[in-house]
Amino acid sequence: MWTSPGQLRAKGIVGMNRRNIRYIGRYNDRRLYPLVDDKLQTKLLAQRHGITSPALIGKVSTQFGVKRIHEMLASHGGFVIKPAKGSGGKGILVIERRDGAHFVKPSGAHLSLGDVERHVSNILSGLYSLGGSPDVALIEALIDFDESFAEYSYEGVPDIRVIVFQGYPVMAMMRLSTAASDGKANLHQGAVGVGIDIASGTAIRGVQFDRARHDHPDTGHELASLQIPKWQTLLQLAANCFEMTSLGYLGTDMVLDRQHGPMLLELNARPGLAIQMANGEGLRSRLDLIERQPQGVAPDERVAFAQHHFARRSELERVAQTAKA
Repeated sequence: MWTSPGQLRAKGIVGMNRRNIRYIGRYNDRRLYPLVDDKLQTKLLAQRHGITSPALIGKVSTQFGVKRIHEMLASHGGFVIKPAKGSGGKGILVIERRDGAHFVKPSGAHLSLGDVERHVSNILSGLYSLGGSPDVALIEALIDFDESFAEYSYEGVPDIRVIVFQGYPVMAMMRLSTAASDGKANLHQGAVGVGIDIASGTAIRGVQFDRARHDHPDTGHELASLQIPKWQTLLQLAANCFEMTSLGYLGTDMVLDRQHGPMLLELNARPGLAIQMANGEGLRSRLDLIERQPQGVAPDERVAFAQHHFARRSELERVAQTAKA
């Protein structure tokens, strides 16, 4: 079924043109983009502001340095290699453990040292970077993700995207990896997007490939019971990213580590709009309300405001209750 532009506007759906002109163009100074487009800069900025992020094992910036990777990884069983200027999850290699001389991915696939070196070399050549420019490979410690999410994700670490506008967290979703997405939390590749209630951190709606989803396609676990622990801390972290970057329209991507709690993975100055599909609601009314608020409000007050005004009842819960009846 097709929906007309008028119907989308009536539901408050923000399209790409409005996002680019009204919000990104107006509230994001382009001079600040390098702070979020370069993951190394983002990590160093987060450290200066006391925001937790995965530990940096090292970086490789030259082809000569590729041959030293084995030394850098000698004491690490699991790790993540990613391009500093990548986007959309491209070029991210997750190694879960070692098996003798081989590196084992979450899927169970085995890679040799040569495979890992070639991947890093491809990153340096700009294969995964924005605009194809030469890049730097970052090697980070593996996230020990919260075990409470084990049944909600397949061979990958689920992450939480929060849209932050003028420092207010306005909409959130969790991205759950699937077999279709090759263990990556990428909606375009087939991950499940789960809308999250800003007030409570509970699941309200699920989608995969733009269709409603009430369970995980691989584990079979229902989504209605999903609740993000330490939700208040996570929202506070997201809100603080406004002061950290001075970007008014921002996507914050976070994970929950078993030991360290909420951690910042990366930031995005041009966050996508699929979060509206996951929540079954447009962003516009929330953004309009924030634009009417005064400047200079403290982060904890902004979080409290968002939780009060953007609370939603779970659609998944209603479906589960209907099924039981």
